[in-house]
Amino acid sequence: MSPKALLALGLWLRFAAGRGAPEPGPQPPTSNAEGDLLFLLDSSASVSPYEFSKVKEFMWDLLQPFSFGPRDVQASLIHISTAPTTEFPFNQHWSGAALRGAIGATRQLMGDTNTGRALAYAKEQLFGGHAGARPGVPKVLVWVTDGFSTDDISQPMRLLKDMGVTVFIVSTGRRNFLQLSAAASQPADRHLHFVDVDDLHIITRELREGIRDAIRANWLHATDVTSSSARLTWPRLLDQDSGYYSLEYGPRAEPGRRRTQHVSGAHTSLVLSGLAPETTYEVALIPESNVLYLPPQSTSLTTLAEEISPVQVLISECGPHSFQVSWAPVLDSVARYQLLYGPLPGNSAQVLEVDGRHNSTVVEHLAPSTTYLVTVTAIYRSGSEKSLSVKACTQEATEAQEYRDRERA
Repeated sequence: MSPKALLALGLWLRFAAGRGAPEPGPQPPTSNAEGDLLFLLDSSASVSPYEFSKVKEFMWDLLQPFSFGPRDVQASLIHISTAPTTEFPFNQHWSGAALRGAIGATRQLMGDTNTGRALAYAKEQLFGGHAGARPGVPKVLVWVTDGFSTDDISQPMRLLKDMGVTVFIVSTGRRNFLQLSAAASQPADRHLHFVDVDDLHIITRELREGIRDAIRANWLHATDVTSSSARLTWPRLLDQDSGYYSLEYGPRAEPGRRRTQHVSGAHTSLVLSGLAPETTYEVALIPESNVLYLPPQSTSLTTLAEEISPVQVLISECGPHSFQVSWAPVLDSVARYQLLYGPLPGNSAQVLEVDGRHNSTVVEHLAPSTTYLVTVTAIYRSGSEKSLSVKACTQEATEAQEYRDRERA
């Protein structure tokens, strides 16, 4: 079984497990960890009052071991609703007791589930001083959702991750696996959790450790590591006018292959691409400035085993004359996808070409009540190919549907 298939299976088994070992007793305080932690809480009408109350209990359990204050962890809470609303900013509660009281007093807003709008608002809160966020400290977002959103999340989530935010997602619903796995920081098995609302305690310790590790990454660190790329993130040390960074990196086993790259002082992250799979790289970030001296920073990262695509093909939104085909994962190493489809039985087939950056397409002009064989082929930049096939069935056409289709045509 491929690594991605194992990931999907593991996530599903975690979701379906039902009950796990109980959460241990009180944990020792997590100190010397300076970071801004933002909770994005689904407060819309798609969440029941019971679910909302269980999530509030989970949030406090998650936070108990941390130390809070201007030199420790700062926490903030934003509601997802028709319009995003701040329950409390980062610099309002600097003790565990105050924070526990604020979470307990939080009331559900109801309304629509405009998560994309809330993510854009979260970006302003995380990087705008008016909400008490601090420059140069790690930013962590914990999004608790039932898996549903009425607006697009891909663009605002990409902007957050581009600015170095570590994104954890807790989904209490079964839907939108592909969308959520793309939205969470990588690897998804550490940053994405599917769990029933009554079993949130199962993931408390693992998620808490993940948050702690992200917050303690105070300097240069790697995120979103894949088989061929990694994102480097560091605090804002310089600006565009005070200097630039020299970035040096190469395989640990081959010092002679080190590369050097210059990066603007305005940047706080950079994606390294073209890396070899299952290889440990040493990275050094050297601030170059005539204004002030800043010591070099270093880290190491190990790329994952080479991924393949597709390992999962899903059929959805089936109608009499169309259906949607989605697949995962989407890899930088794939140039394009080729979709081959034709009715069963039969020997005729048609081809659709899809850009390698996309993971879905709609197949149209199909016959009703017909079984189709659909094959998705990933064509890699290297020239190699990988295919996966599934069957899809169109629905029976009613007279009303046929009339609507003719009207649209």
